[in-house]
Amino acid sequence: MKKYREVLTTEQREELSLMISTGKASARELTHARILLKADQGQVGPAWSDKQIQEALDISAVTVARVRKRCAQVGVQEAIVPASVQRVRQHRLDGTQEAYLIALACSQPPDGYTRWTLRLLAQQLVELGYVETVSHETVRQVLLVNDLKPWIKKQWCIPTRADAEFVYHMEDVLEVYTRPYSPRRPQVCMDEVNTQLLSETREPFPMEPGKPKREDYEYERQGICNVFLACESLSGKRFTMVATRRTKQEWAEFVRRLPDKCYPDAEKIILVMDNLNTHTLAALYEVFPIVKARHLCQRFEVHYTPKHASWLNMAEIELSALDRQCLSQRFASPEVAERHIAAWTTRRNQQQTTIQWRFTAEDASIRLKHLYPSIKD
Repeated sequence: MKKYREVLTTEQREELSLMISTGKASARELTHARILLKADQGQVGPAWSDKQIQEALDISAVTVARVRKRCAQVGVQEAIVPASVQRVRQHRLDGTQEAYLIALACSQPPDGYTRWTLRLLAQQLVELGYVETVSHETVRQVLLVNDLKPWIKKQWCIPTRADAEFVYHMEDVLEVYTRPYSPRRPQVCMDEVNTQLLSETREPFPMEPGKPKREDYEYERQGICNVFLACESLSGKRFTMVATRRTKQEWAEFVRRLPDKCYPDAEKIILVMDNLNTHTLAALYEVFPIVKARHLCQRFEVHYTPKHASWLNMAEIELSALDRQCLSQRFASPEVAERHIAAWTTRRNQQQTTIQWRFTAEDASIRLKHLYPSIKD
């Protein structure tokens, strides 16, 4: 005699039959429903034995017995839905050991390694005697819970704290960016970048359907060239010059072109630039005659970005676009680089791409509050 007797009502049999006919349930739930229908010992039930159900549905006897038991103990609906398995998470590391792991992951890696890895952390925990044995998967789970990724490094300009000089130059440049557009007093941001000249040792294979362009990793160094760039963000103009060196002479020649060729009718050019050693109007006196140098200096109103904060120079945005769209390829000579850069400059000027600068001095006083000196009575 069966230990658990299942007696289904007419409504229950109709619901189970409808579930099987529509098939709107998982395969496991449908199998459980068939088990209950065949094991029904009611007036209209077939009252099959466990062995008959096992052979007819091609399932194990343990499954049949478990479903009948759940039906008798908790009901029909609960017997259809598989019982959830309550898994107790076993902590491989206790609180102290996890603290040691977190402290280790936040420290410098051993000599000979540039960064921590999961296996290196697990190995160090064992060598230091914090645990007898631990897997790298356990280390990964602990780091995941604590949102630690020791293999990632971010790099950016870290400014000094409470620096009055930094704040002065920052707010000075931000004030310039709030001025309205004036063709008589154009606002020009200037910067420069080095690019390496490389020539191919073997002819690259062009792109084909299903295959990307393929080039040999080997190359020949052909020196470097320096790209000077000035952009007027409000009008969408930019000017470039390619030089073979990066000295005061090349910088002075590029700056001379701004009032002589680019803005001959401007009363004063508002020039924003970084604190490089060559970016000084004194270089004009070293390159040009005194009268010419004096005349050029009178055409400029210079504003320097803070040291270690070149992100305040909008020319950095244009240089980023130039690098992505043009400089990320191999140039065999300065002439080739100059041709490509000139074409990029022409196309960019035709598009009249402007820069919408939104960061203001008020924003800086909130977001960069830690940089402002604190005045105490």
